[in-house]
Amino acid sequence: METTATVKGQIVIPASIRRRFEIKEGTRIQIETDEKNHRIFLQPITRRFIHSLRGKYRGKGLMKALAAEKKKERQI
Repeated sequence: METTATVKGQIVIPASIRRRFEIKEGTRIQIETDEKNHRIFLQPITRRFIHSLRGKYRGKGLMKALAAEKKKERQI
């Protein structure tokens, strides 16, 4: 599918995709980039996504991982 960016850089996610990924008004979207391949990835932060993270950070010290991620975001 294809969409067009507005003057403000906003895009519309087609309704069929919003329904498939349970994106509703107020759903937070995580944005990641792959500069090498010039790609942008959007990850809706939904209940399904949160449940998929269970156990992912077990034994890694979640606070340290979150602090490192925030530090990385600030550098961008």
